[in-house]
Amino acid sequence: MPPTPANHAATVLITGASSGIGEALAHCFARDGYRLVLVARREQRLRALAQALHDAHGARAEVMAADLAQPGAAAALVAALRRRRRTIDVLVNNAGVVAQGEFTRSSAAAHQGMIDLNVAALTAMIAAVLPAMQRRGRGRILNVASIAAFQPVPSLATYAATKAYVLSLTESLAEELRDSGVSVTALCPGITATAMLEQATAHNGKLAALPGFLIGDVEAVAEAGYRACLAGEVIAVPGLLNRATALAAGATPRWLVRRVAGAFGRSVS
Repeated sequence: MPPTPANHAATVLITGASSGIGEALAHCFARDGYRLVLVARREQRLRALAQALHDAHGARAEVMAADLAQPGAAAALVAALRRRRRTIDVLVNNAGVVAQGEFTRSSAAAHQGMIDLNVAALTAMIAAVLPAMQRRGRGRILNVASIAAFQPVPSLATYAATKAYVLSLTESLAEELRDSGVSVTALCPGITATAMLEQATAHNGKLAALPGFLIGDVEAVAEAGYRACLAGEVIAVPGLLNRATALAAGATPRWLVRRVAGAFGRSVS
């Protein structure tokens, strides 16, 4: 059974909680009575969210500002929670960053920054909380990946590669932990209406021309991920068009997937 407030005072730790999908997921968990640990770099935004969750749902939310891209940050965060006797029943790995454009137009530091947060920090968070979940025989991990995990995406090359890692890691761990009481889920949304999309649009006006049906609602995306996580599903792809895209990517010859992705990438770069 998934850990829920019905059977004990369950706590969820959400990284990247200060905005976007992370913020929407916080509302999902708060609505259903979970205690929350909210993690992001911006403490002021986290405190505002904690107050909003309390006002809307009566939720208890603890704020912990941290830059998880820094080496050792994930282990230090979990160690601090352990000293406070906090048990993490659900881990939501939502912290991430994206940069859109030709590979050579971004610096090596920018590419490394995406890898540090999207890959290294996510892996470190799992490594820090999973052993205790295994000992208890219960736990849920939700990794926020992307529809980009299923295919190469020119103009989002490093980002798509990091999300492919997240999907692969999720599937591997889900099978490794089968029958352990711990589940691992990958949420793979398409383009979603978040502050991250607004920032990308500010740097690339072509993104503003994307048709509305391609852009997902952040609350709907979060709800899909929330339900999939508690159900112990391995992969959740919100939206019919996104699910069709994921299925097509698996059934289409790789050369054709590259060409189609390339054509789309060039149209918005």
